Amino acid sequence: MLIQVINGPNLNLLGTREPHIYGHDKLDQVAERCREIAETRGHTIEFKQSNHEGDLVTWIQQAIGNADALIINAAAYTHTSVAIHDALKAYPGFKVELHISNPHAREPFRHTSYVASAVDAVIAGLGVRGYEYAVEQICERS
Repeated sequence: MLIQVINGPNLNLLGTREPHIYGHDKLDQVAERCREIAETRGHTIEFKQSNHEGDLVTWIQQAIGNADALIINAAAYTHTSVAIHDALKAYPGFKVELHISNPHAREPFRHTSYVASAVDAVIAGLGVRGYEYAVEQICERS
């Protein structure tokens, strides 16, 4: 099984940007822990990050027929991108929306997710451990 993890804008700054909200772990550290979880269960995981909305849309489209499951942290695009919503609707596999913080406990503009109605599950507010939990849950489903 191939699990693809797609990360949106500013997640390249994870560990340094607002650590009181997002923690101190860097994205490559999170990716390594997720790879270990997937590999111990015989699965493969790919982590991708871009600050560009079109890259996220392209990666979701490329996952069709290639990846068995998606985990997406669309970050700020969660609240703005109909294009990401539409791409996720086209992807037939299992999809998880992920947020490190709880958007509903933050500014009102973060309370709306264009992603949520296009995915099978949402994980929010568990810190970077949410990534690991998402991988574990997808592995258990296989």
